[in-house]
Amino acid sequence: MTTDFPAGLVKYSQSPVFTESTVPAALLKDHSTKPSVWGKLIVTKGTLIYQRVDKTAQFLKTGDAATIFPEELHHVTPQGEVEFQVEFYKPAAEGGAS
Repeated sequence: MTTDFPAGLVKYSQSPVFTESTVPAALLKDHSTKPSVWGKLIVTKGTLIYQRVDKTAQFLKTGDAATIFPEELHHVTPQGEVEFQVEFYKPAAEGGAS
């Protein structure tokens, strides 16, 4: 499930590709992005549960993506073998990709 980003966002960074073995412990616990920072969670292999606080869990499979909202608490839970990455976006007025 994907939610469209607001107009005017630009990609400025991305995480490495994580697996069930390399996912940082911080991503497995509730955490959030900074103000004005949006994320795109992309699953390239396997299944990953994306849980936004007070929302229904999303089961993301190979090829799926989900929106990470600014400052919203969330965490992920790998389901067996998985590969995923997060792209980060912010308003163009705050500086774009270099």
